[in-house]
Amino acid sequence: MKKAITWLKNIRPLKVLTVFLAGMFLFMAQACGAPGVATQPPQPGSQAPNVKRYDPTKDYPLNSPAGGMNNFSDVDPRARDEKAANDRADALVKNAQRNIEQKGIDSREQYGKNFQQGTPLGERVKNLGEDVGSSAEELREGVVKGTQRGFENLKGNTQNAAEDLTKNVQRGAEDAGKNVQRTAEDAGNAVKRAVD
Repeated sequence: MKKAITWLKNIRPLKVLTVFLAGMFLFMAQACGAPGVATQPPQPGSQAPNVKRYDPTKDYPLNSPAGGMNNFSDVDPRARDEKAANDRADALVKNAQRNIEQKGIDSREQYGKNFQQGTPLGERVKNLGEDVGSSAEELREGVVKGTQRGFENLKGNTQNAAEDLTKNVQRGAEDAGKNVQRTAEDAGNAVKRAVD
């Protein structure tokens, strides 16, 4: 208790007043300082904060729900002529349907009819023979090239193996020579230590 009383007696009122005034000064400087710290950010064109802001998306036409993928039109809204794009899409759909209907084969009779209207038999046999001949020639060339490449790889691998074997034998001989030399040195050192 005496320590607390002596501590209170050592506190000078001038020091307490100085600390209190410094704290009040800091508090007032922050609370009543420049108002620019906590204001709204500046608006474009130095507008007041309550004025409606500029929205750049209003300059572009936006899609409105109209069906299509994701419930919107499949045509860019900035395109001038959406009707032309839709007409082109419809024409492509009709063309695809027509191709399916005309080229499809429903029965053997229709296949025979298509066969009779097509290329003559002699020409078809000739084309088939040429196709088979060219395929056989391509196959032969591929086999020859593959075989040549295989022989070249085999030759290179054999040379590499021979070189590696030679290097390994040389390294082994060098290592054996070094080991014999170290053993002789160790024996010589052991004899010297034994004599000393």
